[in-house]
Amino acid sequence: MEYLLIVATDPEAEPFVPDEDNVGDWVDDLEARGIRVRGQRLRPPSDATLVRVRDGELLVTDGPFTESKEWMAGYDILEVESLDQAIEIASRHPMARFGRIELRPAWPMDVHEPGRERHERERAEEAAAAAG
Repeated sequence: MEYLLIVATDPEAEPFVPDEDNVGDWVDDLEARGIRVRGQRLRPPSDATLVRVRDGELLVTDGPFTESKEWMAGYDILEVESLDQAIEIASRHPMARFGRIELRPAWPMDVHEPGRERHERERAEEAAAAAG
């Protein structure tokens, strides 16, 4: 199973301790075991660009869409046997202590799946209703 490990900051967590929080050791272990497919740090939200299309108009905004004290700092893609294994691996990531880790299983997409257009339309309608 493929899992996306979303690494986020958490201003209420314990402080970063460079001598104890070496993400390089975590990466080296997972790559040696063939579990980590890839991963990267991400630039801060101030370097983000938001792209949307509304009523056929392209809208491009600099920076994050919402103000938040937490932000996505990086990601890793893992190939594991189970959610339990993904949890065990995430629990050893240094950011699990001084940040937070969100695990999401990949949901394989078949772009030719019957009913896909209906599902996307319903999702857009739900989002529009929630927005106001």
